[in-house]
Amino acid sequence: MIAIIDYGMGNLRSLENALGRLGAEFEVTSDPSVILSADRVVLPGVGNAGKAVDNLQERGLVDVIKSVRRPVLGICVGMQVLCLSSEEAPGKEGLGIFDTRVRRFPATSSDKVPHMGWNTLSNMEGKLLNGLPQNPWFYFVHSYYASTCTDTVATCSYAGIMFSAVLRYENFYGTQFHPEKSGDAGEAILKNFLEL
Repeated sequence: MIAIIDYGMGNLRSLENALGRLGAEFEVTSDPSVILSADRVVLPGVGNAGKAVDNLQERGLVDVIKSVRRPVLGICVGMQVLCLSSEEAPGKEGLGIFDTRVRRFPATSSDKVPHMGWNTLSNMEGKLLNGLPQNPWFYFVHSYYASTCTDTVATCSYAGIMFSAVLRYENFYGTQFHPEKSGDAGEAILKNFLEL
């Protein structure tokens, strides 16, 4: 069973639909006992990283997430809160799973912020990305990005910046893009996650 963490920050419907198409059993929950007993955990996220951390703290879920030993997938803001910190929330610490900081894209004359729409991945490695073609397309919506680091297992480029599109540390994975909105490639990512 997959626990989808409900902390008031996720656009859950499309994720539920995507997992349902794969025949996965899931429960949307903020119950620590359900999260800790699940086979897989997904931390979705839409919105402000600072508010996301606040919501996780208010629900007593920060230490719960850190203690999960099964595969965990953070999506978009759900990935960003697993990093050390974010410029979107000055002075506030993230969960510190991934050894990188989240920064804001600079506005340029040719590239608007947020980075919204389809873009390709490169420098891909690891089981979460198994079976994907070279430079697959994924759907992004974000104004902030995780800098590349030793946990980066796939990159993407926007506004002249190469950033972390996929992160992995031990049993924790993160995607800056939305796999649930990324067609066949996104479905392959979710399928790989279910098979980890």
